[in-house]
Amino acid sequence: MKQRDKVLSMIGMAARAGKVASGEFSTEKAVKTGKGRLVIVACDASDNTRKMFRNMCDYYHVPMIEYSIKEELGRWTGNTYRASICILDEGFANALMKKLSLNMEV
Repeated sequence: MKQRDKVLSMIGMAARAGKVASGEFSTEKAVKTGKGRLVIVACDASDNTRKMFRNMCDYYHVPMIEYSIKEELGRWTGNTYRASICILDEGFANALMKKLSLNMEV
């Protein structure tokens, strides 16, 4: 299994476990209420969306990555398209960052 598939599979696992907030409104709410552990924004999201989440994540000290495309993020979270998702579980967030070789701790 390719690295990319492993990351998307882990996102799907987190979604099935109920540990993902998906969509811009839910992602924003999770970050602002302190529940968000990792924000993932689709690479093909609009510049405004990416900038908004980058600024918000910096302010609230939540790691953010740009990964995959809206269609894949949506598919792996059981939706159609998702420009942003937020991992709510520290274990899943740390595992995803490790898979992506990001040296950040939540």
